[in-house]
Amino acid sequence: MSKLFKGSGVALVTPFYKTKKGNLKVDYDALKDLVKYHKKNNTDAIIICGTTGEASTLTDEEQIKTIKKCVEYANGKIPVIAGAGSNDTKHAVKLSKEAEYVGADGLLCVTPYYNKTNQDGLKLYYKRIADAVDIPIIMYNVPSRTGVNIKPETAIEIGKENKNIVAIKEASGNIEQVKEICNSGVIDVYSGNDDQIYDVVDAGGIGVISVLANIFPKETHDIVNEYLKGNKEKSLQMQKEALGVVKALFSDVNPIPVKKAVEQEGLCNGYLREPLIELDKEKAKKLALEIKSYRNRG
Repeated sequence: MSKLFKGSGVALVTPFYKTKKGNLKVDYDALKDLVKYHKKNNTDAIIICGTTGEASTLTDEEQIKTIKKCVEYANGKIPVIAGAGSNDTKHAVKLSKEAEYVGADGLLCVTPYYNKTNQDGLKLYYKRIADAVDIPIIMYNVPSRTGVNIKPETAIEIGKENKNIVAIKEASGNIEQVKEICNSGVIDVYSGNDDQIYDVVDAGGIGVISVLANIFPKETHDIVNEYLKGNKEKSLQMQKEALGVVKALFSDVNPIPVKKAVEQEGLCNGYLREPLIELDKEKAKKLALEIKSYRNRG
C-alpha cells in the first residue's frame, strides 16, 4: 500500500476571474500563487478540483487543464491529487485517465451521487476506475452530499481487491466506521471533516483533506503532525482552538464561506459559480471575526 501523503492535504479552492461579459473563467495566475503559498506553508498535498474546487461547475476541459496547471506549478515538490469522480462510471473513468495523463500523483474519487447505487455498485464503480489507471486512488465517502454511504466492510473489500485503491476520505462523521476501516489495516483513512481531524487520527487515520487548510495551512498540518509525533494533548488542544473558525467556515454550503475567507485574507478573489452565491454579510462578518480571533489566540 503506497501512501500518497501523511498530514494535511488542502481541498483547494478554484480561483476565477470575471470577464467583461461577466463570465467566470479559471484564474491560472491566481492558482499558481495559491500553489506557491501552500508549498511554503507546510501543506502536505494539494487536492485539486474536488468539492471545494467547484468541480461540478467546471467543464471537462477546464477540469483537466486546472489539474495540469496545478501539477506544473507544484513541480514535483508536493503531491497533486485530482478530483475525478462522477455519477456516471464511464465519465469517472475518462476523467481519471486524463488526470493521470496530465501528471496527477493520485485521484480522489467521490461515490456516485443522485442516482447513487448500492454497495455492489460501489465495488464495481471503483474497480472500473482502478483498472483504468496506475496511480493511487482515494475513495471519497460523503453521504451528506451523495446520499450513499460506503460501509466499512465495503471499503475494506474494495481496498483488498484493488491494489491501487489505497485510502478513503471519510466525511460520514461516524468515528466507529472510521475505526473499523483503520483497524483492518487494508487502506489509509483521511478525515474529511475539519472538526474531526484529531478524532480520525486518534482512531488510526493518517491525515485530513481540509477546507481549513486554505487559510490556515501550517496550523492544519500541525494538528496532525503533533499527534503523529506523540504529542496527543497538544494536537487535541489545537483542534479545540480551531473549532470556532471551522464552524464559521461551514456556516453555509461549502465552499461559499471559504471562498469569502480566501478573499478576506487576500489570497485570491472569492468569485463563485452559480448556483453557489456569495456569503451573506452577517456570516461574512462572523467569519472575519473568527479568523482574527484564531490568528490572535494566546
